[in-house]
Amino acid sequence: MVNLELYRVFYTVAKVGSLTKAAEELYISQPAVSQAIKQLEQQLGGKLFNRVSRGMVLTDTGGKQVFEIVEKAIKMLDSAEDRFKEIKNIATGTLTISAADTVVTHFLMPYIKTYHESYPNVNILFKNSTTKEAIENVKHGKADIGFVNLPIYDKDVILTGQMGMMEDIFVASDKYSELFDKVVDLKDIPNYPILLLDNTTSTTKEIINFMDSLNVNIVPEFEVGSVELLIEMAKNGLGIACVARRFITEPLKKGELHEIRVTPPLPLRATGAILNKDVSTHPFAVKEFIRLLDDESILKR
Repeated sequence: MVNLELYRVFYTVAKVGSLTKAAEELYISQPAVSQAIKQLEQQLGGKLFNRVSRGMVLTDTGGKQVFEIVEKAIKMLDSAEDRFKEIKNIATGTLTISAADTVVTHFLMPYIKTYHESYPNVNILFKNSTTKEAIENVKHGKADIGFVNLPIYDKDVILTGQMGMMEDIFVASDKYSELFDKVVDLKDIPNYPILLLDNTTSTTKEIINFMDSLNVNIVPEFEVGSVELLIEMAKNGLGIACVARRFITEPLKKGELHEIRVTPPLPLRATGAILNKDVSTHPFAVKEFIRLLDDESILKR
């Protein structure tokens, strides 16, 4: 029996010219891609690719000929799948997302809205999670997809791509108005009461590590478990909060909080989406959500 997955892996490697890029596009590990190519070559009884310095190149005797046939077949299958999608919303079941509530509220919501409109039969579950918890949830099958702060160093998950950048800034209420019209040296920030997320979060760890690298010792007045509480405490004048700009656009617009500019500024943080590397074929519902994340036009709607 023909193994279509082997041919799809072959087609993807041939198209992108790289085992690593093919693994990223297929959401599987690079060893799995290599194994699939080896298995198909053994099945066909010939070599399909030559390894060169710039990647993988189809062989003149075998590879190119097989590719022409497979390409036509893949396009026909994709056309059939597209046609079926037009007839019926085929995504069903449950999609479990592991991410911080603030990421869902301030970043994912447009994507979730678009996804739900396209696939109303999919139940979406959310697990409020730190980066560490999201990794564990995805690794142990408690979530289909996780959203994390980068970088991460865990071989049991696959990063599907960088989703966006987070800019952390210091904000405060009018109580600290003397700091609003100037640029404050970062080393002077610890002279004021500082509000941070819990020190177990990757966000706070990165901020403290950056401050340490500048020999600036920061001891927070309060550590809290959510961005919402952090913002409310800052509004009430309990200190200067460090929070991602993306999460406080409304309080800044309304004048409830004001940015305190510092030098040097805090470094940008990247966020990304992860999948379990041991899942050979992710459900259609998961793949469709990942596909939507590449559509930047959704954020402009």
